[in-house]
Amino acid sequence: MKLRSMLMGSAIAVASAVSFLGTSSAHAALIDWTFWSGSGPGTAVGTAGTVGVLYTGEIQLLDPNYPSWTPTSSYVGGVVGNAPPQAGGIIQLFGGGGANAQVDTITFSHAVTDPVMAIWSLGQGGDTAEFDFAQPYSIQAGGPSAEYGGTSIVVCLSGGVCGTEGNGTIEFLGTFTQLSWTNPVFENWYGFTVGVAATPLPSTWTMLIAGFIALGFFAYRGTKKGSAAIAAA
Repeated sequence: MKLRSMLMGSAIAVASAVSFLGTSSAHAALIDWTFWSGSGPGTAVGTAGTVGVLYTGEIQLLDPNYPSWTPTSSYVGGVVGNAPPQAGGIIQLFGGGGANAQVDTITFSHAVTDPVMAIWSLGQGGDTAEFDFAQPYSIQAGGPSAEYGGTSIVVCLSGGVCGTEGNGTIEFLGTFTQLSWTNPVFENWYGFTVGVAATPLPSTWTMLIAGFIALGFFAYRGTKKGSAAIAAA
């Protein structure tokens, strides 16, 4: 009975550790938001943690110090645990072109799972602007901005993301090396940035691996002791 209890306890501990690993990615997580470091005609480059980010498409301006991305409640929610930092910057868009709108593309240096995008000041009163994405997504957070107020971004009837002075964060569902979309409605001005789930610190992985090794060791000792007791009987 003692051996069985020890093994059951080890199994529960292992299951708990595995559950922790799963829930840390399934629920709100820290995001490595892109720090945009440079731009040229139709391009911008940056890094999101260890991931290189390249943007190609419409770019009116790469602003490194605007907006404030506050209040944080408008950008944090669902799987997103932190808002973009002001120093990370924003890519300014005007959109336009209707059905012939320019295709904008984000390319990651390697495949990323469930990347996110923060959208700021999309549309204005009487002028609903939108992002039409080629990838599935879900809205995670939304609300006013500190600069212009407004409301949350919403899902358009067309399936894209719409806003009448809309702000918020979306998650793309899947694993991608590229994201692409169009902005068919002109409005002066709105913008975005992107991010990826932060990579766990090496020390975190080391602690988890050490925990699994310890659990295996104690389970082995319990099995060995139980076998010896049976042989002695």
